[in-house]
Amino acid sequence: MKAFVLRRALAIARKEVFHIIRDPFTLGTAIGLPIFMVVVFGMAIEFNVENIPIAVADADQSQTSRRFIETFYSSKYFIVHDVASPNIAIANLTTNDARAALIIPPFFQRDLFAGRGGTAQILLDGSDSSTVVPILGYINSIELLASQNLAEFQPNLPYDLRVRYLFNPELNSRWFIIPGLNVIVMGMLSVLLTSLTIAREYENGSMEMLLSTPVKPLEIIIGKLAPYGVLGLISISVIYIIARVIFGVPFIGSHIVFILGVVLFLIAYLSQGLLISVTTRNQLLALQLAMMTGMLPTQLLSGFIFPIESMPQFFQYFTAVLPARWFMQISRDVFLQGTTFIQLWVPFLALSILCGLILILGVRSFKTTVDS
Repeated sequence: MKAFVLRRALAIARKEVFHIIRDPFTLGTAIGLPIFMVVVFGMAIEFNVENIPIAVADADQSQTSRRFIETFYSSKYFIVHDVASPNIAIANLTTNDARAALIIPPFFQRDLFAGRGGTAQILLDGSDSSTVVPILGYINSIELLASQNLAEFQPNLPYDLRVRYLFNPELNSRWFIIPGLNVIVMGMLSVLLTSLTIAREYENGSMEMLLSTPVKPLEIIIGKLAPYGVLGLISISVIYIIARVIFGVPFIGSHIVFILGVVLFLIAYLSQGLLISVTTRNQLLALQLAMMTGMLPTQLLSGFIFPIESMPQFFQYFTAVLPARWFMQISRDVFLQGTTFIQLWVPFLALSILCGLILILGVRSFKTTVDS
C-alpha cells in the first residue's frame, strides 16, 4: 500500500482553488457573506429596548401627575404620547401604536398628599415577551426616581447598593453579538461549501476518474478541504478586523487561545460537511442537509441569541453535542473577558472530543464509500 504523498494532496488542493476562483457563487459566498452578515447583523440586532411608545392618560391633570409623567419624558427609553382617556390608551395597545399605557386616575395628587399614596396603572403589551422584562426593569427604575422626585427627599436606606457592569460597561449589544458572529459565519461557510464540493465531483463523474488514479482517500480529503479551511480563516480575519475597527469591539484575551479554538471548530465543521457530502452524493440534498444539521442548529442552539441556561433541560444537554455551543463560549469569553486557556478547559475539551469524533466519522465514511 502506497504511503501518503503530500504532493498529490497539494495538487488536488490547487485544482480546488482554481475551481473556487472560477465559481462566482463560492467566491462571493466566502468573501461577501462574512462582510454582509457582520455589518448588517451588527447594526440591526439590538438587545437594548429603547424608544418604547407609551400612551399616557392623565385624568388628574395636576402638578404632581405632570411631574410623574415628566419622569417618563426625561428617560431615553420611552416616547410619551398623551391621550384623552384610558379607553384610547388601551386602544393604542390593541393597534400596536403603543407598547405600554400609563393610566393616572383622578385625585392622584389629593390621595398622595393625604398620605394614602397615589395609585397609577401600567399596562404592557405581553404579546412580545422578549420586550416585557426589559420594560419592567425600566419602569421599576423610573418608579424609584419618580418617588424620590415627588417626595422631594432621598430615602434613607440601610444599605448603599451600587451596580457596575464588568466586561461591557455600556451594555453594548454589538460587543456581545459580533464575537458570536464568528461562530455563525464560520459554521455556515464550512458546512455549506464543503458539503457541496465532493457531492459535485460525484455528480460530474469526476470522482470515479480521480479514484482510478494512485491518489489515496486521505490525500483527496486533505486536498479538497484545505482550501475551504483557508477560506474559513480568511472569513474569521475579516470579521475580526470589522469588529475591532468599525464597531470598536475590544479583544482582551489571548490571540493564541482564540486561534486554537478557531482551528478546532473549523476542523469539526469541515468534517461535518465532508460527512454530508459523501453520504448524499447530491448537491441539492447536501445543501438541504447542511442547512438542517449545520446552519439552523448553529444559529438557534449555540447560545447566539437564546441563552442556553434558559432552555429546557433536554436542550441544554442536547447542545453539548454541537461544536458551535462550545466555540461560542470560547469566542465571547476571549473577546470580552480575557479568559485563559486553563479557565476554558471544559469547552476546549468538549470541542476537541467533538472535533475528533466528527473527523473520524467523516474520514471513515469517505473510505467506506470509496471501497464500495
